[in-house]
Amino acid sequence: MVPASLAPVGRATRGTTGTNRLRRVDRWIARHPALRTAGSDPLVVDLGFGASGVTAFELEARLHRARPDVEVLGLEIDPARVATARTQLEGVRAGTAPFRTDARVSFATGGFEVPSARRPRVIRAMNVLRQYDEADVAAAWRRMAERLEPGGLLVEGTCSEIGRVATWVAIDAQGAPETFTVALRLAELEAPSVAAERLPKALIHRNVPGERVHDFLAALDREWERAAPLSAFGAVQRWRGAMQAMTDAGWPLRTPARWRLGEVTVPWSAVAPA
Repeated sequence: MVPASLAPVGRATRGTTGTNRLRRVDRWIARHPALRTAGSDPLVVDLGFGASGVTAFELEARLHRARPDVEVLGLEIDPARVATARTQLEGVRAGTAPFRTDARVSFATGGFEVPSARRPRVIRAMNVLRQYDEADVAAAWRRMAERLEPGGLLVEGTCSEIGRVATWVAIDAQGAPETFTVALRLAELEAPSVAAERLPKALIHRNVPGERVHDFLAALDREWERAAPLSAFGAVQRWRGAMQAMTDAGWPLRTPARWRLGEVTVPWSAVAPA
């Protein structure tokens, strides 16, 4: 029996891993200054990778384009999932998988305590906290963030099964949330508030009148509807028009260069629970 003090911290996820499911958040991390300004040999942790190690391989491949020296460590509480991922890694090394044979990826058993010989620059924890109570979130954020190196970044959020809807919170090394991002597939999008079903645990129960995140999603829907005439020029132009209207209305939107990707990022203070 593993001593309680050495047991992984947390609960096993449902394990519903899917190819390309986390592409939106991966590309966002690849552009984030926390990764790009890291010292040599940055470590990135894929926390709770699920029933397959594919998300860790995809994360390394996407970040490698920005930082060829990146290394990814996949962590899971369930040892059987770690064994499966290591078998997949053998296939990658043998050249029988669609990833570089020299991909800097490894797997280990672990949870919120983030066991590692060195501090990671980035921890990505997607679809991990949905099964927890809202009251557990702040402690989980702090537990993970305290393992980051100075200037590091924790990204925690949720996405749909095929990754067309995703939301996440960026948290600093002190455990303080900094930004909130919604990322959507714009083609055939009916309303941005579809993201309400995939809000992070810290916000999903706050989508009610009187809460900031409810106001934010309502404003997104309103401006998306008003921008409908721009659909003649494509969904991206409609989204850009809606985001510009949000800005004109006083919403503190960040990174307008990424609006074309169906993203919108705001300071945490704009959506934080009242």
